[in-house]
Amino acid sequence: MSILTWTRMETLMKSDLSRRMFLGTALAGGVVSLVPVPALALGDAQATQLVDRVVADINKVIARGGSLSSMISQFERIFSNYADVPIIARSALGVDARRASSGQLNAYTRAFKSYIARKYGKRFEEFVGGEISVLGTRKLKSFHEVQAQVKLRGKAPFQVNFLVSDKSGQARFFDMIIEGISLRLSEKEEIGAMLDRRKGNIDQLIADLKTAG
Repeated sequence: MSILTWTRMETLMKSDLSRRMFLGTALAGGVVSLVPVPALALGDAQATQLVDRVVADINKVIARGGSLSSMISQFERIFSNYADVPIIARSALGVDARRASSGQLNAYTRAFKSYIARKYGKRFEEFVGGEISVLGTRKLKSFHEVQAQVKLRGKAPFQVNFLVSDKSGQARFFDMIIEGISLRLSEKEEIGAMLDRRKGNIDQLIADLKTAG
């Protein structure tokens, strides 16, 4: 899986692939948690059920419509409640998470959550009329990969692979691969570039993330 640079990401945001990355992110945010279960107890059926419910939750938001700010707010709530936000956020921060204090990590995670909601939530309306179907599920090491196909009006179908784990004590979605591109790796590149421009200042990164996206 390739790691996108900041410049490439800006270009992708204007392309069909950026729309696909948004959809994968939106679907990730819609994961509905199950009753807490022991680590590694997750089966193919539960992992598939997660993706089925993701599709239903996102479709509800799209069907309700409303203002853009309202849709972004709904997406942030879904992402906050059901995605493994701490894992995704910490992965995006990379090795710099080791030098951050617990207070900085908490503030960064909150800012990252809102940043993701604004960045991808803005594209909800572009996916009205889309259709998503689950193709299959397989166990890979300590997690499950659920393969799905996405069909958009007037666009060629493309594949999104959802990575699901219950290591946190609940079934959670911790990454998705959109046509070979990992959301976590893509955001890691972006967050890393933002931090570099701020000379490694985590507090400044946190402040800027509150309005980025």
